[in-house]
Amino acid sequence: MSVRAFAVSLVALPLALALALAAPARAESCDGLTIRLIRGTGASLVGRIGPRVVFRAADAERFSLDCARPPRLLFHAPVREPQGSYFVLIGLTARVLTGAPEDPVEALARQLHQDSLLTGLPQLGRVGGAVLRCDPGDRPDGFGAGTLCRVAADRSARTAPAQAGRPFPRRRAGLEPGA
Repeated sequence: MSVRAFAVSLVALPLALALALAAPARAESCDGLTIRLIRGTGASLVGRIGPRVVFRAADAERFSLDCARPPRLLFHAPVREPQGSYFVLIGLTARVLTGAPEDPVEALARQLHQDSLLTGLPQLGRVGGAVLRCDPGDRPDGFGAGTLCRVAADRSARTAPAQAGRPFPRRRAGLEPGA
């Protein structure tokens, strides 16, 4: 083996090993988060397809985890006014996903849900490192009847106090945020 081939193998071998180990690490991360959500909420696992994990809970018809970066949770209830346990589940899962305290998240989810019903628009809020978005229960197009809320980690640099009651921001494509 020549010196050049030996040098290439010294670089290529660690690189190939790192790439081989990176894919299972992402899967383990999603699996680990799935296990933490089951333990933290008592939900049961329905199944997994790619980066999406679906759970069943007594208080939400469908509760799913999207493991893409950043991971986010989706809650669906078939009714316009879900029971209080729906919002408790949102608080519990937000604590597991983001570390946000569950009581303020639960209160914010309730407020966003009510505001979305009153305005007919999606509502966005932040509290304790979690971002929540709740959509109105009855959409004019008839698609998605029921209640839909999402939770993700707040990726903004600052941690803002609870901000609720404002419609989800809408921007035109290609415009700067201040335009």
